[in-house]
Amino acid sequence: MIYWIWVLIVGAIIGLLAGVITGRGGSMGFLANIIAGLVGSTLGQALFGAWGPQMAGMAIVPSVLGAVILVLVVSFVLGFFNRKNV
Repeated sequence: MIYWIWVLIVGAIIGLLAGVITGRGGSMGFLANIIAGLVGSTLGQALFGAWGPQMAGMAIVPSVLGAVILVLVVSFVLGFFNRKNV
Protein backbone atom coordinates (compact mmCIF):
# COMPACT_ATOMS: atom_id res chain seq x y z
CA MET A 1 0.00 0.00 0.00
CA ILE A 2 2.73 2.47 0.90
CA TYR A 3 4.57 1.61 -2.32
CA TRP A 4 1.59 2.76 -4.41
CA ILE A 5 1.30 5.99 -2.45
CA TRP A 6 5.01 6.57 -3.08
CA VAL A 7 4.49 5.88 -6.82
CA LEU A 8 1.68 8.45 -6.94
CA ILE A 9 3.78 11.05 -5.13
CA VAL A 10 6.78 10.52 -7.42
CA GLY A 11 4.47 10.57 -10.46
CA ALA A 12 2.98 13.88 -9.31
CA ILE A 13 6.45 15.38 -8.84
CA ILE A 14 7.54 14.20 -12.30
CA GLY A 15 4.37 15.67 -13.84
CA LEU A 16 4.91 18.93 -11.94
CA LEU A 17 8.50 19.15 -13.20
CA ALA A 18 7.32 18.53 -16.77
CA GLY A 19 4.76 21.31 -16.44
CA VAL A 20 7.36 23.72 -15.06
CA ILE A 21 9.91 22.85 -17.78
CA THR A 22 7.40 23.29 -20.60
CA GLY A 23 5.71 26.33 -19.08
CA ARG A 24 2.33 24.67 -19.59
CA GLY A 25 1.82 23.36 -16.08
CA GLY A 26 -0.18 26.26 -14.68
CA SER A 27 -3.52 24.83 -15.76
CA MET A 28 -2.67 21.26 -14.77
CA GLY A 29 -4.22 20.06 -11.53
CA PHE A 30 -2.88 17.50 -9.09
CA LEU A 31 -4.59 14.57 -10.86
CA ALA A 32 -3.29 15.71 -14.25
CA ASN A 33 0.23 15.92 -12.80
CA ILE A 34 -0.02 12.35 -11.53
CA ILE A 35 -1.30 11.08 -14.88
CA ALA A 36 1.33 13.03 -16.84
CA GLY A 37 4.05 11.75 -14.52
CA LEU A 38 3.02 8.10 -14.66
CA VAL A 39 2.31 7.99 -18.40
CA GLY A 40 5.36 10.14 -19.11
CA SER A 41 7.49 7.81 -17.00
CA THR A 42 6.34 4.81 -18.98
CA LEU A 43 6.88 6.65 -22.27
CA GLY A 44 10.29 7.99 -21.27
CA GLN A 45 11.60 4.64 -20.06
CA ALA A 46 10.32 2.95 -23.23
CA LEU A 47 12.07 5.53 -25.42
CA PHE A 48 15.25 6.24 -23.45
CA GLY A 49 15.69 3.23 -21.16
CA ALA A 50 15.89 3.08 -17.38
CA TRP A 51 19.18 4.81 -16.56
CA GLY A 52 20.09 7.25 -13.85
CA PRO A 53 18.71 7.58 -10.34
CA GLN A 54 15.48 5.78 -9.58
CA MET A 55 12.63 6.40 -7.16
CA ALA A 56 9.60 4.12 -6.74
CA GLY A 57 10.74 2.05 -9.71
CA MET A 58 10.92 5.06 -12.05
CA ALA A 59 14.17 6.29 -13.57
CA ILE A 60 13.95 10.03 -12.92
CA VAL A 61 15.71 11.55 -15.97
CA PRO A 62 14.00 9.44 -18.67
CA SER A 63 10.69 9.83 -16.82
CA VAL A 64 10.92 13.62 -16.80
CA LEU A 65 11.92 13.63 -20.49
CA GLY A 66 8.95 11.38 -21.33
CA ALA A 67 6.58 13.56 -19.30
CA VAL A 68 7.87 16.70 -21.04
CA ILE A 69 7.23 15.07 -24.43
CA LEU A 70 3.77 14.00 -23.29
CA VAL A 71 2.83 17.47 -21.98
CA LEU A 72 4.03 19.12 -25.20
CA VAL A 73 2.12 16.69 -27.42
CA VAL A 74 -1.09 16.95 -25.37
CA SER A 75 -0.82 20.77 -25.28
CA PHE A 76 -0.33 20.86 -29.06
CA VAL A 77 -3.28 18.56 -29.73
CA LEU A 78 -5.61 20.40 -27.35
CA GLY A 79 -4.51 23.75 -28.80
CA PHE A 80 -5.16 22.46 -32.31
CA PHE A 81 -8.67 21.30 -31.46
CA ASN A 82 -9.48 24.49 -29.55
CA ARG A 83 -8.46 26.59 -32.57
CA LYS A 84 -10.56 24.46 -34.87
CA ASN A 85 -13.71 24.80 -32.76
CA VAL A 86 -13.58 28.59 -32.50
